[in-house]
Amino acid sequence: MRRWLSSRVNMFVVVPTVVIVFIFVYGFVSWSGVLSFTDSRTFPSFNFVGLQQYVSLWSNSRWHASVSNLIVFTVGFVGISTIVGLLLAILLDQKIKAEGLFRTIYLYPLAISFIVTGTAWKWALNPGLGLDKLMHDWGFTSFQFDWIADPDRAIYTLIIAAVWQGSGFAMAVFLATIRGVDAEIMKAARIDGAGLVRIYWSVVMPLLRPAFLTVFIIMVALAIRTFDLMVAMTGGGPGFATDLPTNFMYQFAFGRQRLGLAAASAIMIFISVLALMIPFIYSELRREARYER
Repeated sequence: MRRWLSSRVNMFVVVPTVVIVFIFVYGFVSWSGVLSFTDSRTFPSFNFVGLQQYVSLWSNSRWHASVSNLIVFTVGFVGISTIVGLLLAILLDQKIKAEGLFRTIYLYPLAISFIVTGTAWKWALNPGLGLDKLMHDWGFTSFQFDWIADPDRAIYTLIIAAVWQGSGFAMAVFLATIRGVDAEIMKAARIDGAGLVRIYWSVVMPLLRPAFLTVFIIMVALAIRTFDLMVAMTGGGPGFATDLPTNFMYQFAFGRQRLGLAAASAIMIFISVLALMIPFIYSELRREARYER
């Protein structure tokens, strides 16, 4: 009786969550897919036009610019955040003094929304009132850092702000994994004469594969879905230099009343997330299955 009651309670807790996820995630994804095959503008329409919206999407120069910006942003954000997070984790693993303080400092940006991060970095990098002005007031009149106003370099300012906020997460994942490594393995490596660099490179790094996979998947998904940071920091400018697919989708859905085209862009964003994640998840599952054998 007690087991039966426990199973019913579990179902009562889980089923509503599953239903909500299917309705508000997969249901709306499917709805967007339907709209992407219609000529919907301000309001949904069921006049199906086949792949016309996708043809229009990939013929749009602004979409091409936003995809190019996304590739640069994703590579820079994920790559730098992973490297910085790993180095910070290794540093904290040395049992330094005030480790708790440093860990809090590194993790603090995670507690801030991307809107706040974007606004703060927009002020800091503004040539008229940020870092430039501070350095000029200190007498370094030749100093110049106007990347945020430079169409060729503005995308890198987004990467700087995103790395500042995201590297703490990578650090936390790597540090938790490193602390889970058997101390006897590292002790044996020291007895064999391996130095600190050799220990981390040859002993610890191979054991960080699950952590790397976790960081990669979450960081890539976060990069592809980035919207609020870009809106708060650059608004997609100057011109379309920092425009991202999420902003393209928003502008065409609510600014230009082209709901069908915006839905097509949303589906392309969703497909890109799946295309990047599924191979890594599949390879990891196959690897785990081989170990179980």
